[in-house]
Amino acid sequence: MAIVILRRDEVERRTGLSRSAIYAKLKVNPNRPYEFDPDFPKPIRLGSQAVGWVECELEAWLKDQIAKSRSAA
Repeated sequence: MAIVILRRDEVERRTGLSRSAIYAKLKVNPNRPYEFDPDFPKPIRLGSQAVGWVECELEAWLKDQIAKSRSAA
């Protein structure tokens, strides 16, 4: 199975999150601690100014969000 790397625009499409929401999930902000998600997949560095997300990690996070949503209902 090949490893697929997703760029930010694809992560936005798949999650429905904006650019700022994605990065808010990655970093603790004392003014908005509810935005941080320690389970959100961390990006990997692809170059000096490029990052990407491992597709299977993002898919696992999405499946977990679906399960949490369904169990809360």
